Order: sequence, then structure tokens, then C-alpha cells
Amino acid sequence: MADTTRRSGSRRLARERIALLFARAAEFYPENPAWSNRCVALARKIGMRHRVRIERPLKRRFCRRCSAYLVPGSNARVRIHRGNVVVTCLACGHRSRYPVGRPQE
Repeated sequence: MADTTRRSGSRRLARERIALLFARAAEFYPENPAWSNRCVALARKIGMRHRVRIERPLKRRFCRRCSAYLVPGSNARVRIHRGNVVVTCLACGHRSRYPVGRPQE
């Protein structure tokens, strides 16, 4: 049985599918948040299977603990505390901390 993750186009295709799933999650969220969470779970599964990193802007849109799609003001609280952005998932209470500013090189 051939290893399909080694093919040249599979990682590129996986990145495209992950981006599409996050776009769908944003689309589905107002009417059915459970579908959005399912899209995030599928995107993470694709990323792990093909060993593709989820890009930083997309990575910050879901909770690492419960895989919930995060929408600030709806199911996520965003605060700035001591030079960090603190995003709290209101589904599970997990806090993610990111530095506010980073020197661009």
C-alpha cells in the first residue's frame, strides 16, 4: 500500500482543504455552531494526518483544548493583560496567551 502523505501535491491540497474548512466554519457559525466545531475538528485531523501546520491566523480561531471555533464576543473573551492578548474559551474555560507586539524583521 502506497503512502499517500509522501506525494508532492498532498500537502498543498491539505492546506487548501484546511483553509476551506475554516471558511466554512465562519459561514456556519451564526446558524449552527456545532457545524463550525465539526469543521475545525476535521481541519485539525487533516493537518495531523498530512503533517501540515495550521497557519497562525487560523490557529488562533479555535480552542486547543475543546476544538471549538472561537468568535470574540460570542463564545470567546478577549482581553489585554500585561503585554499579552488573553483569549478565554467560554465553552471550556481554557486561556490562550499571545504577545501583543513583536518586532518585525
